[in-house]
Amino acid sequence: MALTDDKKSKPTRPATPANRGGWLAKIAPGVRKLVSRRETPDNLWVKCPDTGEMIYRPDLEAALWVTPAGRHMRIRPDLRFAYTFDGGRHKMLPSPKSPDDPLGFTYGKSYRDSLNAARKSTGENDAMAAAVGEIGGTQTVVVVQDFAFMGGSLGAAAGEAFLAAADEAVKRKAPLVIFTASGGARMQEGTLSLMQMARTTLAIQRLKAAHLPYVVVLTDPTTGGVMASYAMLGDVHLAEPGATIGFSGRRVIEQTIREVLPPGFQTAEFLVERGAVDRVVTRQELPAVLGSILRTLMMGRARRAAA
Repeated sequence: MALTDDKKSKPTRPATPANRGGWLAKIAPGVRKLVSRRETPDNLWVKCPDTGEMIYRPDLEAALWVTPAGRHMRIRPDLRFAYTFDGGRHKMLPSPKSPDDPLGFTYGKSYRDSLNAARKSTGENDAMAAAVGEIGGTQTVVVVQDFAFMGGSLGAAAGEAFLAAADEAVKRKAPLVIFTASGGARMQEGTLSLMQMARTTLAIQRLKAAHLPYVVVLTDPTTGGVMASYAMLGDVHLAEPGATIGFSGRRVIEQTIREVLPPGFQTAEFLVERGAVDRVVTRQELPAVLGSILRTLMMGRARRAAA
């Protein structure tokens, strides 16, 4: 015998904007909007490469993109200029014109397409940007390599930007500071990219002839032909903590010499111990340290000129 419920079932009302959400639908629309669910931005949290810790992005920005574990994360030229110049005040220097894809190079896709993609993603014309402003009260020309632009590779356009910055420093009788970050020469330009090693070296010689300081800040990573040229020709070499600095990669060297390299090989700290780098400086300390160095070197230049 089938059991039946004598009570009639209450009809279920279809969900509508008016009754969806229960009590929430009865309060004022403005209040409901305040307590409604919001989507979390995809970039609100950043993962530390060393510890895997998720870091609240505003906290990381306030720490100049240095994680609690001490990892100095890679930053773009706009932030580097803002962190380095007094009060973040600076004037961008125009990028010299340089021909794109001089060899018509193709490797799966055309080099021209790769350039266009890098320009679209970074908003930069090439891997080097230059600006002028004051550091610790000393007018200075600063060049920044952008690793986000094709690995900060050195090609003809980057070489032209370095030469223009050096000429601007000579014109203003100001020191030149460069923040290096590169995987090396841009091989899509063949010999033309390797020629930039010699051209930038000659530009540094013009600075030295004018008795103007040239200071290098090595950031992560500085390798290949960049490390073998202007990155190691400074009057003073500073480095950010943990930066990878070297010519060939660790694995290539170990396979070549058939030896296991020591721990920390090719880090900034390793090179300080061996005299290749003068000092490791945190990002927070860099403006003050640079300002002190530049003032000292420019005072020496003034005394020589007066003698």
